Amino acid sequence: MTSLSRFLASSGPAILVEIEAVKGSSPREAGTFMLVSRKALWETIGGGQFEYMAIDHARAMLKNGTAEDGMDIPLGPEIGQCCGGRTLLRFRLVTPDITAALEARLKAETEQQPAVFIFGAGHVGKALTDALSPLPLTLTVVETRENELRDLSAGVVSVLTPMPEALIAKIPANGAAIIVTHDHALDFLIAKEALARDDLAYVGMIGSKTKRATLAHWLEREGEPPSRLEKLILPIGGNSVRDKRPAIIAALVAAELLQAFSAAETRRNENRHGHPQDQDHA
Repeated sequence: MTSLSRFLASSGPAILVEIEAVKGSSPREAGTFMLVSRKALWETIGGGQFEYMAIDHARAMLKNGTAEDGMDIPLGPEIGQCCGGRTLLRFRLVTPDITAALEARLKAETEQQPAVFIFGAGHVGKALTDALSPLPLTLTVVETRENELRDLSAGVVSVLTPMPEALIAKIPANGAAIIVTHDHALDFLIAKEALARDDLAYVGMIGSKTKRATLAHWLEREGEPPSRLEKLILPIGGNSVRDKRPAIIAALVAAELLQAFSAAETRRNENRHGHPQDQDHA
């Protein structure tokens, strides 16, 4: 049972609140939706007074037996928000057909989520799964040590293999490889395979300037062009924060990943449409 199905099964009748159109700045984009029951909420359309108004309206519909309605909300000082745009909301009583359409949409969105392969499930690897699992990403952890694959975050796929580098070929295009194994030689083998691909949005490795220099010499001996190393993020998380606790590193890497995926998506859009895609948030 999906989280949507669980919500509907436990909440009773609900209203689908969907952002149908946006003019100017808005907390969320068109197509964003939430579900409102008499006592519970599922997801968000952006929060603040704007969302409170939508919730109140949806619950009034449930009370009055209204099946469909709409609202045009100015996001200005009159409602205590300064986005400056306008948002058109559509309200519909959730029916079996609407539920099926939402499930199909969520399934398609999940299948399109960027794939992140984490190589290594030690302290940093586990911290990465904790930090990344709430995000719209598909996570796979690859390990050579079976005992390290216990107690991973829910929804994370685990792969036990003696040859982690072979899993690089399994990463979908526009995905990411994060290399945090317990063995530098293994890190290098994985990095060699990852850097040979031109379609990954992010390739990162835990380490230092010394490790990067050592890897550069090793790749040169392996006959790899020096330019490939330019694609590698090492150290992951950057150097601006000196705290090296696993959870801190994971938080920094999460931000790096989201920026990398956003930049990759922008490049793809530019290639398709021939111009940058701008988006303004509240």
